[in-house]
Amino acid sequence: MSLARAVNPNENETSTASETVVMVQGLSKVFKDFWGRPKAHAVNNVSFQVRRGEVFGLLGPNGSGKSTTVKLLLGLLNPTRGHIEVFGRSTRHVATKRRIGYLPEESYLYRYMDSAETLDFFGSLFNLPSGERRQRIEQLLEMVGLDKVRRRTVGEFSKGMQRRIGLAQALINDPDLVILDEPTSGLDPIGCREVKDLIVELARRGKTVILSSHLLADVEDVCDRVVIYYGGKIQAMGTLKELLSTPDRLRITMPVLERETLERVLATIRADLGRKFSETEAQESVLVDCPSQNLESYFLDVVKKARSGAEETSGAVSGGTVARYLRSEESERVQAKDRILERLASSKEAPAEAPAPEKKKEEASAVDASKKLSALLSKTTVQAPAEPSAVKEASPASPQSEQRQENLKKASEKLSGLLGNKGNK
Repeated sequence: MSLARAVNPNENETSTASETVVMVQGLSKVFKDFWGRPKAHAVNNVSFQVRRGEVFGLLGPNGSGKSTTVKLLLGLLNPTRGHIEVFGRSTRHVATKRRIGYLPEESYLYRYMDSAETLDFFGSLFNLPSGERRQRIEQLLEMVGLDKVRRRTVGEFSKGMQRRIGLAQALINDPDLVILDEPTSGLDPIGCREVKDLIVELARRGKTVILSSHLLADVEDVCDRVVIYYGGKIQAMGTLKELLSTPDRLRITMPVLERETLERVLATIRADLGRKFSETEAQESVLVDCPSQNLESYFLDVVKKARSGAEETSGAVSGGTVARYLRSEESERVQAKDRILERLASSKEAPAEAPAPEKKKEEASAVDASKKLSALLSKTTVQAPAEPSAVKEASPASPQSEQRQENLKKASEKLSGLLGNKGNK
C-alpha cells in the first residue's frame, strides 16, 4: 500500500518565491587535489526546486552526487558554480540553519549519554528553554519508541535504535525543512513503516522533507517528486506518476469469473487486438493473473495479528503518535478554525443548554427580592434603637407596643438569616 500523497500532475513546476523552500540553479561542485587540479566533478550543472509541504527524493548510485548536494544545501560545502537559496536566503545564514533538521547517513552521537541527555544536548544548541526541552524530549522519545529505554546509553543501542534517536535529534528544533539521509538504514520493516508514516505526516503539517535513500521502495511510498542522479547530473526528474506510469498498457482488476465467461472476455479482447497486431502478439500481450500484495504489507499484517494476541517484545515500539509540537503555523490555524466550528456546531445541536425564559425571570425576581429585603432590613436595623424610647415616652406600659416591638425583632432576625444564606449561596 502506497503512502504517497496525491499530487496534481498539472501543477506548475515554477512555483512562486513564497512557496519555494529550496532553489538550486546551475549548481556545480568540483573537488581539487593538493595542486589545485580538478580531481572529481561531483555535481555538474544541477537545477531543481523544492516546494513547501513536499517530499522530494534524491536518488542515484554511490558516487552520483547525492551526498554532495545535501552538504551544499546545508552550507557545509561551497559551490564551485551556481546558486543555492534556502527559504530565500544563503545557506550560510544563521537564522536559516535554525529552521533545518538534518539526519546524516551515520549518526554522530556521544555513546556515554542516554537518550534524554542526547536530546537535551541538541536542544540546548538551539537555545531552547529547559522546560520546553523537557516537553519535546518526552514527546520525541515516545514518538520514536525509545521511552522505555531512555536510561540506556546510546553506545548500547543497535543500529536501528541509533537511527531512531538520530531522527529524534533532527526534529528537536521543530524544523521547517527536514533533510534525511538514509533514514531507514538498519531499521526492521516495522520501523521502516513508522518512519515513512512520520515523513508523510510531517509533509501534511507543512514541513518540507528532502529524502536521500537507496531503498527505492521507501522512496516510492512517500515521495511526491524525485530526481535521479548519475555522474553528477540529473538524468530524470518528475512526479512518480509521470515517471512510473506506462500509458500504452492497461490493467483491469475484477472478481474471479466463471471459466466460460473469462474465455469469452479474453476472446473478445484478443479479437480486437488482432486487428492491430499479429495473432501471436495478441495472445502474448493479454495476461491473466491474481493480484498480490508486497512482502512488506504481508509482514506487517502478520506482526499486527501477533500484537493483537498480546505477544510481547523487548524491542523498540513506537508510540504511534507524532510529537504535538511538530506543527506549522498553518496547521495550528486550521486546528483552531476546526475547534471554533466544533463549538458552533455543538451550540446549534444543544440549544437546551441556553437559559430558558422562565429561568431568567426567576433569577431576575430573586435579585429584586434580595434588593427589597436588603432595603427593608436596613430600615429595620436603623429604626430599631430609636423605637423603644419613643414607645416608652408615648405609652411605657402599652402591651400592644411591646408586642409590636417583639414582632419587629423576630422579623429582623429572620430577614438577616435569609439574606445571610442567600449571600453564602
